[in-house]
Amino acid sequence: QVQMLSSGGGWVQTGGSMNLSCVVSGRTDKTYLMAWFRQAPGKEREFVAAISWIAGSTYYADSVKGRFTISRHNAKNTLYLEMNRLKAEETGVYYCAARFGVVYVNTPSRFEYWGQGTQVTVSS
Repeated sequence: QVQMLSSGGGWVQTGGSMNLSCVVSGRTDKTYLMAWFRQAPGKEREFVAAISWIAGSTYYADSVKGRFTISRHNAKNTLYLEMNRLKAEETGVYYCAARFGVVYVNTPSRFEYWGQGTQVTVSS
């Protein structure tokens, strides 16, 4: 079992930056794919970025490439998402998620563990 607790959300001006964190506890000794998803009001949850917990390989949605950076600190069992040049349409609840394995997937239903979500509001 894995528990995930995210933090760092809030309000940011359009074009600004924000960092999210997700502390992972439980069976962190296994091989996981960790990811961030987001869900805007009235929309489906969408993939943002993923990272393999051991190897550190990273994957991004096309819409965030070059602006967002996913990383992890294994010793601290913490997943991060650095977001730059944020857009108003990126407002939503951001979720960290995890699944066993190293194969890259970006479908929410394929992830077994989820954080509680943290609200990110981008506006001018």
